[in-house]
Amino acid sequence: MKRLLLTAVLAVLMITEVHAESFTVSDIRVNGLQRVSAGSVFGALPLNVGEVADDRRLVESTRALFKTGFFQDIQLGRDGNVLVITVVERPSVSSITIDGNKAISTDDLMKGLKQSGLAEGEIFQRATLEGVRNELQRQYVAQGRYSATVDTEVVPEPRNRVALKVNINEGTVASIQHINVVGNTVFPEDDLVDLFELKTTNWLSFFKNDDKYAREKLSGDLERLRSYYLDRGYINMDIASTQVSITPDKKNVYITVNVNEGEKYNVGEVKLSGDLKVPEDQIKSLLLVQPGQVFSRKLMTTTSELITRRLGNEGYTFANVNAVPQPDPENHTVAITFVVDPGKRAYVNRINYRGNTKSEDEVLRREMRQMEGGWASTYLIDQSKVRLERLGFFKEVNVETPAVPGTDDQVDVNYAVEEQASGSITASVGFAQSAGLILGGSITQNNFLGTGNKVSIGLTRSEYQSRYNFSYVDPYWTADGVSLGYNVFYRTTDYKELDVDVANYSVDSLGAGITMGYPISDTSRLTYGLSVQQDEISTGQYTVDEIFDFVNREGDKYLNFKASVGWSESTLNKGVLPTRGTSQSLVLESTIPGSDLQFYKLDYRAQLFQPLNDTYTMRLHTELGYGDGYGSTSGLPFYENYYAGGFNSVRGFKDSTLGPRSTPSSGKNPGTIADPDQDPLPFGGNVLIQGGVEVLFPMPFVKDQRSLRTSVFWDVGNVFDTNCKGDTKDCDIGFSNMASSVGLGVTWVTALGPLSFSLAMPIKKPNDAETQVFQFSLGQTF
Repeated sequence: MKRLLLTAVLAVLMITEVHAESFTVSDIRVNGLQRVSAGSVFGALPLNVGEVADDRRLVESTRALFKTGFFQDIQLGRDGNVLVITVVERPSVSSITIDGNKAISTDDLMKGLKQSGLAEGEIFQRATLEGVRNELQRQYVAQGRYSATVDTEVVPEPRNRVALKVNINEGTVASIQHINVVGNTVFPEDDLVDLFELKTTNWLSFFKNDDKYAREKLSGDLERLRSYYLDRGYINMDIASTQVSITPDKKNVYITVNVNEGEKYNVGEVKLSGDLKVPEDQIKSLLLVQPGQVFSRKLMTTTSELITRRLGNEGYTFANVNAVPQPDPENHTVAITFVVDPGKRAYVNRINYRGNTKSEDEVLRREMRQMEGGWASTYLIDQSKVRLERLGFFKEVNVETPAVPGTDDQVDVNYAVEEQASGSITASVGFAQSAGLILGGSITQNNFLGTGNKVSIGLTRSEYQSRYNFSYVDPYWTADGVSLGYNVFYRTTDYKELDVDVANYSVDSLGAGITMGYPISDTSRLTYGLSVQQDEISTGQYTVDEIFDFVNREGDKYLNFKASVGWSESTLNKGVLPTRGTSQSLVLESTIPGSDLQFYKLDYRAQLFQPLNDTYTMRLHTELGYGDGYGSTSGLPFYENYYAGGFNSVRGFKDSTLGPRSTPSSGKNPGTIADPDQDPLPFGGNVLIQGGVEVLFPMPFVKDQRSLRTSVFWDVGNVFDTNCKGDTKDCDIGFSNMASSVGLGVTWVTALGPLSFSLAMPIKKPNDAETQVFQFSLGQTF
C-alpha cells in the first residue's frame, strides 16, 4: 500500500509539465527503451491515441507502466499534442554466483531464486533480492544454524546489466545442551524427554547428529509428546508454550516445554452407527477400545482403520469410518461412537503395471489375487502386492487405486515396481592357497529373459575339483502354480590333491533329476523329486579308517535312485533381503529299490524375521539335518556326510573344518596310524545342528538401504556322528561341543548378484577347528 501511494505521488509530480490543461493525444513517443519492446509499453498503457489526456489519465498511465516492473524511472512530457514517455529500464541479471553453501545445494538455491523471479536474463529488482536473502536466512535458522550469515552483492556491468553474488557463511548447527519439560506431575521428566528425537550431546551424537537443533524435528517431538499423553487418557493435555533459548555465541540451545496435563479419562460407552454392510458381531470383534479402559487415541484411530479395511475387503474401497469422542468432564469418561459410511461398492476396471522393463506383464499378472471385474478387495490387492515382493525381482512395489473418471463405483489398480538384479553372473580366475589355480564361471538367473523361470549354468575348475551343472525351473508349469524343474550335473572332487586338512579320497559323480511342486496355499507348497546318481570312490594312500571300512564293505562304485518329498512355507515380505515374516522347509530324501545303497536324509531349515522397532529387526535361523543307512547299508555313506563351518554355516571358521575328526591310517594297513605327527582330519557326520541370531540395522551414512543389509550376529553349530569308531574325536552330541562366533555381516545386492562379507571372532572353538576371521560370498544372501 505504501509503495502504491508513493508511485501515485511521483506520478503527480512527474506530470507537472502537462497538467495545466488537458489535450487530445495525436501520437505517443517512447524514449529510453533498450530491451523492452515498444509493444510492451503500448500494451500496458491505458491511454491511446485520440483519447483526451488529463491529470487522472496520466496518473493511471504512470502507475500502469510502473506495475510492469520493467522500469525504475518514468517521466511523462508533452510536445504539442504528442505524449512523450521517457523511461529508465531496470537492469537485467547477467549472472548469479553462490559461494559457501553446503547444507543447501546450489541447484536447490538456484531453483528458489528462479521461483522468486531472480534468474539469468530476468529483470533485476532489489526488493526481490532482499526478500530472498531474508528467506534464506530463515531457512538456515530453521536448521539450527543461528550463526549463519547471507550477504548479497550487486555488481553493475555494461549494457544495463548486473551480476549477483550471494556469499553464504553457514556457520555451525547449534548443539542442544538441555531439554526441560515443565508442568508434568504424572510422568517423570526423563521418560518424556526420552520420547524426543532431539537429544542432548552424547557419545553417539557424532554419528547420529541427534543433538543438532532443527525446528522441524522439534515440531515432531512435540507431537510425539502430545500423542503420549492422549494415548494414556489425558485428552485435555496442552502444550502451553515452548521456549528455545540460544547462548550469546549462538552455538548452544536450551529447550523448555511447558505442559498442562489435565485430568485422566477412561472409556465410557462404545457404539456403532451407520450402515455396517457386514455382520455387526464381526465389526465388534475389531473394537480395540472397550468400556472401562484408559482412553487411547491410538487405539481409537487403529479401530477405525481396522473397520475401514474390513469394509475394504468386501469391496467398499471408499468407506469412511469416523470415531467421534464425546467427553464427560464430570465423570472423566469419553463415549466413543464409530460412524460407518461404507459408500458404494467399488469394482476393479483395469490392473496396470509400470516399471517392469525386464519382466513380462504375465509374470506379474499371474501373482494377482485381485481379479479385474471383481469387487475391489483391500486384502486381495495387498496380498497381490506381497506376492510381487516375494518374487525377489523387484526392489520396491507400490500400489494405487485411483477412481475411474466419470464413475463412482470403479477403480483402477496400478502397481509400480522398481526392478533389481534377480540373479548372478560370475567369471573368475584366481589362486587360493588351499585350492591352487581356480577357473570358474556361472550364470544364475531367477527371472530368465523376464519369464520368471530360473536357469542356472555353472562351470568351475580348480586343482582338486571340477563341477558342471545345468538346472531349469518353471514355477508356473501349469496355470494353477504347479512347478517343474530338472537338473543335470557332473562333478569330480579329488581331496588327495588338496593340501588342507580334509579326509583323503576322491569321488566322481554324475546325475540328473526332476522335481515338481504343488501349491497347497498362498504361502506353502509340497515338492516331489526323482533323481539318479552314479558315484565312484577312490581312496588315497592315506585316509581315515571310516572311509576304508565303507569302501571295503560296500565297494567303490554305486548307482543310486533317490526319491524326495518336501514341504515349504514362506510368509517373508520380500524374496531378497526380507525384514519380516518366516520361512521353513522340511525335506526327506531316500534311495529307493534298485539302488546299490540304502540310506536317507532328513533336513529342516527355518528363519524368523521379527521387527524390534522401525529401525532394527531380529533374525533367528536354524538348520538341522540327520541321515542314516537302512537295510543292508550300515550308516550314512561318508561322501553324503554333513559338514559345518564357513560363510553359510558358522562364520569365523574355515569351510567344512568343524565336526568329527580321525587320524589318517595307511591304505595298506588300515587301523595303523600313517604319520604320528599328522593332525586328525575332518570327515563330516550324519547329524547337523546349526543356527544363530542376528540383529539387522541400517548402514550409517547410506540413504538407500533397499539393496543393503548389515547385521551383528551370533552363530552356533557343529556336525556330529552317531556311529563314531576308533580314535575319532568330537563325536558326542551336546552343547559343550558346539562351535560359536560373533561378528559383523554385510550383504549388498549388486548387478552381478548378492555380495556378502563377514568379520567374525570365534568365542567357543572345538578342538582342532580352524578359524577364519574374514569371509565373503558372491551370489548368496544370509
